[in-house]
Amino acid sequence: MGLEEEIEEIREEIASTPYNKSTEQHIGRLKAKLAEKKEKLEQQSSAGGGHGYAVEKTGDATVALVGFPSVGKSTLLNALTNADSEVGAYEFTTLDVNPGMLQYRGANIQMLDVPGLIEGAAGGRGDGQAVLSVVRTADLVVFLLSVFEIDQYERLRRELYENKIRLDQDPPRISVRKKAKDGISVNVSVDLDLSEEVVKDVLREHGYVNADVTIGEQVDIDRLIDGVMDNREYLPSIVAVNKADLIDADYLETVHDRLREHDIEPEEAIFISAEQEQGLDALRERIWEELGLIRIYMDKPGRGVDYEEPLILREGDTVRDACEKLGGEFAERFRFARVSGPSAKHDEQQVGMDHELADEDVLRIVVRK
Repeated sequence: MGLEEEIEEIREEIASTPYNKSTEQHIGRLKAKLAEKKEKLEQQSSAGGGHGYAVEKTGDATVALVGFPSVGKSTLLNALTNADSEVGAYEFTTLDVNPGMLQYRGANIQMLDVPGLIEGAAGGRGDGQAVLSVVRTADLVVFLLSVFEIDQYERLRRELYENKIRLDQDPPRISVRKKAKDGISVNVSVDLDLSEEVVKDVLREHGYVNADVTIGEQVDIDRLIDGVMDNREYLPSIVAVNKADLIDADYLETVHDRLREHDIEPEEAIFISAEQEQGLDALRERIWEELGLIRIYMDKPGRGVDYEEPLILREGDTVRDACEKLGGEFAERFRFARVSGPSAKHDEQQVGMDHELADEDVLRIVVRK
């Protein structure tokens, strides 16, 4: 029996086993075994070579446009960026990952129009593994849905989940440390619903014999496996609903209801028409917000403040991060910095490397000669 058959057999057993306290340990072992075999199958597929998508990350952040074929990703990319993606009214027009650069508020945001996903992509259908691997490198996922096919959302999320992409959640607070002897010790700081034996069984299925595992939050079996394997990508996502110009006013409430069925608040979705270039300003602004980008205006000696080409950083970044992004010898020769703006207590505040910057701060770095 090949790996694919084994995986399908385990999936069927999980689906047919009712979940309760008496079956929890058995299902935990099955899910851990399933994760291991899927990992092995992916490694075999990678080793086998074949068609892939090599896209070099450039700019200040990367956004993946995800949707089924012919939902309008290429049209949207062309409207937002300087890309020139082939557009056609038939499926599978986009055969390669097509990058474009969205320039917004001084930032260069790389947009990737990935080939339309199809069900089974995580299992390798339609170059799916290669496509999904590109999504894993992004900083933000934008789901593009047709206003007439909202149900595609759940299928897309499932494909991403199957390829180890976890959307809109933080990594589980789980750490595993191997040790030389004494078996597996489980340390929890919450009243964990999972039994200690379930936790130990999951670790054993992943090859641990002697280890200390620490769990700092309530987790189910799937989150436990995610924490143990520690190879998931955790990405934020937003939803854009395309072809909004084609719906009648009396159909809008039906669209809202379908969004709510998938736990999407209609007010949180961005309604656009890529073809008519409607709603794109709101989409640009939402992308900026979700990426958490900030603009830092550099006060350059002898030239004044550069408001035209800001240094783009992330929320929470410090003067040290600014020095590292500027490159050169700024970090090594750093003496102090002066900051004016939202993060400063007063204009020209003298700060050190650990000062946290804010959007539209003015920064001057003073270095040793």
